[in-house]
Amino acid sequence: MYQVITRVVMPLVTSLDFGTGLLSDPEMVVIWFGIVVVVVTEISLISPPIGLNVFVLKSVAADISIGTIFRGVLPFWLADLVRLAVLLAVPALSLMLIP
Repeated sequence: MYQVITRVVMPLVTSLDFGTGLLSDPEMVVIWFGIVVVVVTEISLISPPIGLNVFVLKSVAADISIGTIFRGVLPFWLADLVRLAVLLAVPALSLMLIP
């Protein structure tokens, strides 16, 4: 599903004008967008109610309830949301290792 959405949204993202700086280069926009897609996918894998990783953990540790697992995942989920906000606000952080 992400491949379909990415193929539809990618031309839109590359046509946006991000002004000056690192995101003025269309190649950097593609790299930044790919990093954002990966982070959003990671967030979706632990987000309630359909967190796939949570259900995998539940199958491994059958004696722990789903609610307990979601409560344990909550700090990581919040940290991921903060990370996503920082990557969206300061794209240079995700692109500074590129020569």
